[in-house]
Amino acid sequence: MAIDIAEYHEELFQEVHSRADAEGRFVEDAFFDVLTESLIDAGEIETADRVHYVSPRGVRVDGYGGDPITSDSVLSLIITDFSQSEEVVTLTATNMNATFNRLSNFLGRSLDDAYRNSMEESAPVFGLADLIAARWPSISKVRLFLVTNRILSSRVDGREAGQLEGVPITYSVWDLGRLHRFITSGHEREDYLVNLHEFGAPLPVLPAHLQQADYESYLAVFPGRQLALIYDRWGARLLEQNVRVFLQARGNVNRGLRNTIANNPEMFFAYNNGITATAESIETVESNNGLLLTGIRNFQIVNGGQTTASIHAALRNKEVDLDNVFVQMKLSIVNSDRAMEVVPKISEYANTQNRVSAADFFSNHPFHIRIEEFSRRLYAPSKDGTFRQSKWFYERARGQYQDARGRLTQAERRRFDLEYPKPQMFTKTDLAKFLNVWRDKPDVVSKGAQKNFADFASFVGGEWNRHPNDFNEMYYREAVAKAIVFRSVERLVSEQPWYQGGYRANVVAYAISKLAHDVAQRGGSINFEKVWRAQGISPGLRDTLMVSAKAVHDVIVDPPHGMRNVTEWGKQQACWHRVMGLHISWPDALETELVSSSERDEVKRAAVKDQQMLNGIEAQMVVVQAGSALWSDVKVWGMSKGLLSPDDQGILEVAISMPDKVPSEKQSVRTIEILQRLREEGCQLGLEVV
Repeated sequence: MAIDIAEYHEELFQEVHSRADAEGRFVEDAFFDVLTESLIDAGEIETADRVHYVSPRGVRVDGYGGDPITSDSVLSLIITDFSQSEEVVTLTATNMNATFNRLSNFLGRSLDDAYRNSMEESAPVFGLADLIAARWPSISKVRLFLVTNRILSSRVDGREAGQLEGVPITYSVWDLGRLHRFITSGHEREDYLVNLHEFGAPLPVLPAHLQQADYESYLAVFPGRQLALIYDRWGARLLEQNVRVFLQARGNVNRGLRNTIANNPEMFFAYNNGITATAESIETVESNNGLLLTGIRNFQIVNGGQTTASIHAALRNKEVDLDNVFVQMKLSIVNSDRAMEVVPKISEYANTQNRVSAADFFSNHPFHIRIEEFSRRLYAPSKDGTFRQSKWFYERARGQYQDARGRLTQAERRRFDLEYPKPQMFTKTDLAKFLNVWRDKPDVVSKGAQKNFADFASFVGGEWNRHPNDFNEMYYREAVAKAIVFRSVERLVSEQPWYQGGYRANVVAYAISKLAHDVAQRGGSINFEKVWRAQGISPGLRDTLMVSAKAVHDVIVDPPHGMRNVTEWGKQQACWHRVMGLHISWPDALETELVSSSERDEVKRAAVKDQQMLNGIEAQMVVVQAGSALWSDVKVWGMSKGLLSPDDQGILEVAISMPDKVPSEKQSVRTIEILQRLREEGCQLGLEVV
């Protein structure tokens, strides 16, 4: 049972205050982080950088969505409105408009040289204003976001708010109601409906599925201008399930496509392969000329990201005529229950001309499932002074933690909270952040959750294919230890006398990466097992990390000549190169926190063997539980297609002979591998097994 809006308000209020207390930060800073995480999850923005500035002259900003040059030339500015009331409070239209006016004023003042020059150059707000002014000639759109724990009577999303020097401005409100709907929906992204009437006209479509098929498919031809306008409205949200774009974290403009659009627009349809798209549902009407498509719910372009981005890039070029550009589209309807399973597969197979190692690295990837299984099974040691053991909760799909609590009675929730304390919950993007700082990637981590997760997905997806048993209990314990280190450094940095606010995320990432880099250079490793057993960091490790934090902080806040935005400097590889070259005199206490590489490798080899044995036991359980009848059907299907070798047939015969003879662990692994191979050839048996 989903929580109601009053309960959600109470939980959000408590989460904000708990995070502020745990991290030693202002409540408003914690509020910004908590709510913008939802905006990132919903696909509204790729990253959220905190920049708080208030002027008595009606000017305010609380953050921005990263450098526009990395976001399709779209500038996203954020303003927050946090109500300290423990009761649900209404946001009036008058207050909403006044708040947006303050954010609009900041945008306008950022383009005023005199106003910018009146700011302190070391202040984060100066860096943001300077970035806006520098990027303004290339900015194609401005999006203003208001995030609040108040509730607005009507939904405001993408509403046009005029122009500034010819650049269109829209504003959107994420209020308590919208946040509640998103959090309780169970979807990875916020639902949206493309109403084709608003972007030109309905599209003629041709059904391309059989009547008895369990899915629907349609063929259509998209006018280029209409597709560009739709992309202009929703941007990268249309490409979230596109594997190639997901892993590159952006859609690129193709030079060849651009030239065709500019010079031979009437030939675009002939030269281009078109787009492959999915939707959870569609709206259609019958006309005298056949079926018309009027609405597309949760439209996703899973192949054709470059095509779409290239057409969109031409939208505001007055010398380019998009009226003669047309794009063919194959549209498949995939309901929400199967979207996370099926859509990545469609994207993967549609992108075979550019294979990627982590093609289906979404929440249903076996890596995430294994980490989830560890988190539900393995108890963490009790902390000093306590006798109660607890677990860390890995949320491989958004909303799992809330869903698990929401189904419980009040008494059951109390027990759940003791077993899985909220501070011990972590998400896919959290995990990517915790681990990538130990891979010499602080610059990537600083780019935000989505870009960092794309990098992590590409790496771990490839490693999983090569060495799946490396992801074992030791890997999980070390991952939790790295989470403990990361969150400890977040709290400790905020407490340091030299820390004056701003850039904390960059300092945390770089401080850990610098320590990891220097320790690796010495042929050692942090003793993560010690951190896991203590469920905390020792005074020696704490002091060492703060030495690192102070050193990297001084580099981060001193960008090179010509770069005045410190946050963006922290996202550059050049920043990491400078930090790597720093000489730090590490405290003697560091030695007690290390293990040699040979010691760690020995423990790692033992963990791999344990995982291999565990895989065999799990495979045996799956084969036995599936039953002999299934394996008999599998053999018949495989034989009829000529896909089984004599060895394959012998392995399946053992499974068919159950319960008289039970397959060994090794035979069970082979049995599942045979089924997986047949599934790839079109076998529909054993869907519940693999």
